[in-house]
Amino acid sequence: MKTPCLCALAMAASLPSAAFASEKWSQPHAAARIHGQTYYVGTAGLSAVLIRGDAGAILLDGTLAKSAPLVEANIRALGVRMDEIKLILNSHAHFDHAGGIASLHKASGATVVASPSGAQGMRLGRAVDDDPQAGYTNDTAWPAVARVREVADGETLRVGELAVTAHFTPGHTPGSTTWTWRSCDDTGCVNVVYADSLNAISAPGFRFLGDSARTDRSEAFRNSIQTVANLPCDILISVHPEFFSLDTKLQQLKSDPTVNPFIDADACRKYAAKFEKVLQARIASEAAAKAD
Repeated sequence: MKTPCLCALAMAASLPSAAFASEKWSQPHAAARIHGQTYYVGTAGLSAVLIRGDAGAILLDGTLAKSAPLVEANIRALGVRMDEIKLILNSHAHFDHAGGIASLHKASGATVVASPSGAQGMRLGRAVDDDPQAGYTNDTAWPAVARVREVADGETLRVGELAVTAHFTPGHTPGSTTWTWRSCDDTGCVNVVYADSLNAISAPGFRFLGDSARTDRSEAFRNSIQTVANLPCDILISVHPEFFSLDTKLQQLKSDPTVNPFIDADACRKYAAKFEKVLQARIASEAAAKAD
């Protein structure tokens, strides 16, 4: 699947999640090392990331509910037992990223962690009421997780020597969270950013611009985009693999293992700039509609 152009991303704002879903979302993808102790364990179209440490592992996201066995198989293929996973962190509470977490939580016994709004969605098994995509709830529910630990903005969670920090980046959902950590290998350590979606998609009728009856979400969304742009960032991983060219970079790494193509000091700024344009287009569209 080719990386969607900005016009396609903007058009997606009027499409339900189920309609915009790619067939690749549920197709298998082999586990792969991105750098040091950081591994891709998701599907062909939805990211899940494993960070390995001496005292246990941390998993980020669970893809679709039906794809949880694929994520688990990838984890086991790396020689990691499910009970070695101590934390499961969520980017945002939608069916395509949180759907498999209930199953993976049951298999591992790990503590599930999300932002307060994300935790509410995880407990409900659907998008929260103020989510831009809440109008699609009936089509996009997922298995709920009863016990979810709420993380604070800027809080660092630790499993032995592993330290992962939460950065709230609301916009795509009210509880969207970007996660960062240091990944180390024999050549040194780098800053990894697991960036949540910055895509301005919504159900029909939702407005990011405020009015007398609605809270303005546009400024907070812009701040989230700038947060991602300004993070210390040597490696960008996003919640959809096409947005960081996973397969292209894995092929490059296979061709020349001496140069890691995932390392790109401009990656987060480029990712943020792309979705800043999408948000600008969405806001302009809303403003024009209001003027009419």
